[in-house]
Formats: sequence, structure tokens, C-alpha cells
Amino acid sequence: MAEKVVLAYSGGLDTSVIIPWLKETYGYDVIAFAADLGQGDDFKVLEKKALKSGASKFYGFDLSKEFLTDFVWPTLKAGAVYENRYLLGTSFARPIIAKYQMQVAKKEGAKAVAHGATGKGNDQVRFELTYFHFDPSVKIVAPWKDPNWKIKSREDAIDYANERGIPIPVSKKKIYSEDGNLWHLSHEGDELEDPANEPLDRVFTISNPIEKAPNKAEYITVDFVKGVPVAVNGKKLDPVSLMKKLNEIGAKHGVGQIDMVENRLVGMKSRGVYETPGGAILYYAHDDLEHLTLDRDTYHYKELISKRYAELVYFGQWYTPLREALDAFVDETQKVVTGSVKLKLYKGNIRSAGATSPNSLYVNKIASFTDNKAMYDQMDAIGFIKLFGLPIATKARLSKKK
Repeated sequence: MAEKVVLAYSGGLDTSVIIPWLKETYGYDVIAFAADLGQGDDFKVLEKKALKSGASKFYGFDLSKEFLTDFVWPTLKAGAVYENRYLLGTSFARPIIAKYQMQVAKKEGAKAVAHGATGKGNDQVRFELTYFHFDPSVKIVAPWKDPNWKIKSREDAIDYANERGIPIPVSKKKIYSEDGNLWHLSHEGDELEDPANEPLDRVFTISNPIEKAPNKAEYITVDFVKGVPVAVNGKKLDPVSLMKKLNEIGAKHGVGQIDMVENRLVGMKSRGVYETPGGAILYYAHDDLEHLTLDRDTYHYKELISKRYAELVYFGQWYTPLREALDAFVDETQKVVTGSVKLKLYKGNIRSAGATSPNSLYVNKIASFTDNKAMYDQMDAIGFIKLFGLPIATKARLSKKK
């Protein structure tokens, strides 16, 4: 009996050719597993394609809600952004895919799992660290790191698929490597491999290029309860519906388009273009509300936490004690992050247009230019500044004596 291997299958170029390669090279019984994280996969189409490519069985799970509630919302609450730009769309998708892939492997009695990530990227780490978490003894088959893998480029992969009559979603005319889910769509490859090239309009698949965005601004409101988004324009929505609504609005105005050269975990720099319309709105709104509700020391310390949290997610270290510990800190800070944020969207821009919260720390009688000694006596600032500046003044006096 052939050894079983469960492949994380997307129906994209790489995983489409990996099925026949695993069978031809090692004689594996390949079981394809696909996760719908909101990208709208038609499992019937994927199953037909996987079986035609040589898989013996297909599993498809709709994980959209869990993806948002258990992976995206915690990262949003943490305010985690990798290198000040990347909203981690692919990063937190891999752990949930690998989690359920391992469940299928256990159910099928498979001793091996496979993925289509290359040996140059971050996804290989994200998949494999998650495998380690659930079963460190599992056998990992990663064709791009296998000496018998002779495919060296996406062009080679296209030729390999064509030779075997396997339908693929790309051509040599548009050869971007793309990854999509309910949170974002990423683009790499082709002319984007040269950072000197501006992304062509054809890159933007789910959102309008800036020039095609409406010439009129649109106002929206987003409501949060303890850091979690719950409503858009006053209407309460479930997580999936809320995300779809914000994606629709943001995509129309071309917001959330990021073009960046980032530092991969493996050490190289890479260039990616990301479309995260709804995510960009949520991050902006959430930060606006935290400015209103968190005290200075907590907000500033949380900024440090946010950076480290982003690194953990980007590096594939989701299932780690540190990430769980940081979640505990973040959840404590979010107890007061409840309220409504109004935003103005126009031609790729997001602008603040007001925020309210029952936990607001903004006190008009203190902040106002109108003097109010009962709330804030400006004379107190004299002694405060003298003490705060004492180290500077002491150093200056001693330097002058010398």
C-alpha cells in the first residue's frame, strides 16, 4: 500500500504540479486538503481539479470565521504591523491551514504532510513550525527543497502542468505569485521583482487603482467592543460579513494598497504588493480608538509589544508561549477599547473624522485652552519642569565648572 501524504492544496500553480510530482517521484498516495479563508474557493471545482491531477481524495474546510476570530482579530488588537507596512495577510493564514492539515493527516493515518512553499520564502517556516507544534515526528515533504525537484521557475512549472494536461490559473503573460484570503491579496514576481518598477494597474485585482477610485469622498463608521470590530455604519455584522463589507468599501476607494521591499526571515529582501482594503480601515480605526482610550504609558508600551507580535506572526511563531503571553497583555489593554470611529476615505487615503467612546480619557476641561485651575493649575508645571529637567541642568552646571 502506498504511503499517504496530505498536501496543503490551493489549486494554484505550485500545488497543482506537486500532486503528480509526488506520485511520479515517490509513489505517494496524495490526499489534497484545501482551506477556504474567505477567498471564495469552490470546493467542487477544486476537488475535481485535484482528483484530475492525481489526488486520491480531497478535503475542503470553510475556515473563514475561525480565521478572523482566532487569528486576525488577535493580531489586529495587538496592532501588529510588520516593518511598519505589512498587515500580515499571508502570515497568519498559514498556521490555521497547517492546523487543519494536521487534523486530516491524523484522520487518514498519514505519516507525512506536504506544502508548496519554496526554500526561499517565509511560508515554509510558517507551515513547518505549525507541524512541529501538533506532531514533531511528522514527515515533511517540501518539493522545492527536494533534490529530485527539477522545476526551477514558475515557467518550468507551467510547462510541467501543460505537459500533463493539468489546468492552472496563470499563464506566462501574467505570472504573478498570488495569495488571497478574506483579509488580503498579495502579488509577487514578474515585473515586481525589480523594485524600480511601479506596479502596473493589472496587478490590482480586488481594489481600484487610485486613478479609478471615486472622485467623491465617503464617510464610514466602525464600532468596536473590547478591541473587536462589531459594526459598520451602525449595523451589527458577523465577522465574515463585516470583513466583506469593509473590503467592498475600501476596494472602491483604493485604500490598503501597499508596495514594499521587506526583510524575509531567511535573510533576503523581497518585493511584494499587497491589497488589504478592509484590513487597512480596521487598523486605522482601531488605532484611533486606542489613542482615545489608552493611557500614555500603556499605549507607548503596547507599541513595543506590537512590533514583537508582528515579528512572531511573520516568522511563523504563532503557536508559541510568547505569543500567548503577549495576547494576555493585549487582551487586558483592550478592555477599554470600545467605541465608534468615523473615517473619511478618498483616493487611497484614510483620514480620521471623529471618535467616541464611553471610556474616553479625553477631558475637555483639562485639554481646553480655556484656563481651569480646578482641573489643571498651570503653575504646577513650573516645579514639574524643574524636576523633570534636573539631570540636564545638573550636567550643564558641572560642565560649566570644569
